[in-house]
Amino acid sequence: MNLKDLYQKYRDWQKKKKKKPEPQTLTEKLVSWVKTFAGAIVIVMIINGLAIASFVVPTGSMENTVMTGDFLFVNRLIYAPSTPQVIPFFNIPLPYLSFPGYSKPKRGDVIVFIFPGNRDQVKATEFQYYLKRCVAVAGDTLQIIDKQLYVNGEPVPLPEKAKIDNSIYTPQVDQFRTFPEGRNYTKDNYGPIRIPKKGDVIHLTQENYKEWRIFIMREGKDIFNDGKQIYIDNKPVTTYTVERDYVFGLGDNRDNSTDSRYFGFIPVNNVIGSPLIVYWSWNTDLPITNIFQKLASVRLERIGTIIK
Repeated sequence: MNLKDLYQKYRDWQKKKKKKPEPQTLTEKLVSWVKTFAGAIVIVMIINGLAIASFVVPTGSMENTVMTGDFLFVNRLIYAPSTPQVIPFFNIPLPYLSFPGYSKPKRGDVIVFIFPGNRDQVKATEFQYYLKRCVAVAGDTLQIIDKQLYVNGEPVPLPEKAKIDNSIYTPQVDQFRTFPEGRNYTKDNYGPIRIPKKGDVIHLTQENYKEWRIFIMREGKDIFNDGKQIYIDNKPVTTYTVERDYVFGLGDNRDNSTDSRYFGFIPVNNVIGSPLIVYWSWNTDLPITNIFQKLASVRLERIGTIIK
């Protein structure tokens, strides 16, 4: 067989490949549609994990930097690109692999992260992404005195569009909600507290056991106190060595934000990206069935806003 015959056979094989039979029956058409839809979802999930994700702002905790109902593009490459973390529409978490980004969260960055759970929870009841501003990183000491934030003893000004609400509230109630348990901090007067850094050694006592119990359990350890001795993974201990780096997040809407003052430190490996730009904005409280009011609520002035 000469080269011409081989080339002709190759061309014939290519033509046969292209001539795939079209779906004929309803079942075949349905199966074809499902395959196409599933393929599109997988591609979107991969892009969302590795490069650019979409995030809808559900609350006003970051006003006026971002607003409730803003739709944001989030840069996943910066901190922690990963395989898909959740199944779209169903909010079902998936096991995932993280890859190194080209940066780490810095003071002042607006960050999107996996919510670690409420103060007294080892794990959140459902998978959620939160949006806050990173105000302190591992090794920093943070304090809030009469609403003024200090990091490493230096005052930190409010971000440009942030806001303070001077409404009267009852610190007697607030101090029982803040992190860590037993310190009795309030949102206006908080700390001083050190943001844990990998390798930090925590000295454990009967007095501070409650402060560190959930933190240590979130690091994957079993901790127990019999009233005389503290045990980690069934071994008596007096110290614990931190295994991860953490950051501290605050909402720009300082007096109306559930943030690290309430749920605690954010593991750096929970931080998945930083928002780039608002690509859409409207009232998410209105049902889509009320299409005319929904469209009337579009905030054109927000579209194209750069997040910083």
